[in-house]
Amino acid sequence: MKKRIKVRTGMPDVQLSKAEFTRRLKERFYDPVFDNMPEIDTIIDKAWFVYDDYHKSPRTRPAGKGFHDPKYELPDEWRASREAVIAAEKKHSDPKTRPRILVINGSSRSDQTCPGEMSKTFRLTQIAIDVIRKERGFDIDFLDLSLLASQYGRIIYPCKACVSTAQPLCHWPCSCYPNHALGQVNDWMAEIYPMWVAAHGIMIVCPVNWYQAPSSLKLMIDRLVCADGGNPDPTATHGKDPKAAKELELKGWPYPRHLAGRVFSVIVHGDAAGTENLRRILTDWLRDMGLTPAGSHALIDQYVGYLTPYATSHDDLDDDKSFQQDVRTAARALIEAVKLRRAGKLPQPDAGLHEARPK
Repeated sequence: MKKRIKVRTGMPDVQLSKAEFTRRLKERFYDPVFDNMPEIDTIIDKAWFVYDDYHKSPRTRPAGKGFHDPKYELPDEWRASREAVIAAEKKHSDPKTRPRILVINGSSRSDQTCPGEMSKTFRLTQIAIDVIRKERGFDIDFLDLSLLASQYGRIIYPCKACVSTAQPLCHWPCSCYPNHALGQVNDWMAEIYPMWVAAHGIMIVCPVNWYQAPSSLKLMIDRLVCADGGNPDPTATHGKDPKAAKELELKGWPYPRHLAGRVFSVIVHGDAAGTENLRRILTDWLRDMGLTPAGSHALIDQYVGYLTPYATSHDDLDDDKSFQQDVRTAARALIEAVKLRRAGKLPQPDAGLHEARPK
């Protein structure tokens, strides 16, 4: 018996009044330098029209060949993100390209903003990068997520959990942003997706923040859900049509894993609790996407200055030569795993197999 599709709705209306919209937008012009500038009111009137008329993607053109519905109007910005991902995948798959490792600083702490001091995580990434740089023939990308808290215009918007409505509603790469109607622009993930795709090896270094991953890292993690089963053709769901997506999922969704086959290292540090749990969580997440750990030496959880004052935590890291050496070893393990994988000597035993109920 065919299952009846039902889309559940009923949450409170989120539409703002023009007065509240204006109040919120004017907060961006709080500095006195903007006083006595009537043109701001003109801009706000235009912005209100874009919001009230919901111009999510104001520049589109027909999808064209290769899509389920060639006539569907695809946003130009999503198309550009898709082309960047495709170019990165070609680079990744070309045996003639140099092996590439993506090193990620998962800490939000920076000496360029309120903390006034660099993070220990940043220092650890530099130790790893120094090892990789000395390896002949390797390229490195460095993703510093602390820029979310310290650099103007850097933002990763939260995942809207489209996948929980139906897997095909989660597009690869993500099509939820930008949303010009809501002012949700400059989404950093459009640049981050190709970095992940181009990489042969991934190293994540992060601290424990209240037993969890730092919020900046978690934002990226959630937005990578589209890499795990995401739909590369938004025209197949008429954009964000939940009913069409549900029907497509129930027909049998292939659950493409867009980052499968890459190898990874995870280094977690803390000062009181939670390092082992977070290392396991990050490792499980990466393995769920089809990535392969680069051996036991590539997966590290350590305490730096266990229950000692924060004020001297960098001194504690200075003194912990063993941990520094473990980070170097993790980097070397990742390098060797990348070499083996590219040479076809590190097979993925379950490649080509699929779970009965992928999630």
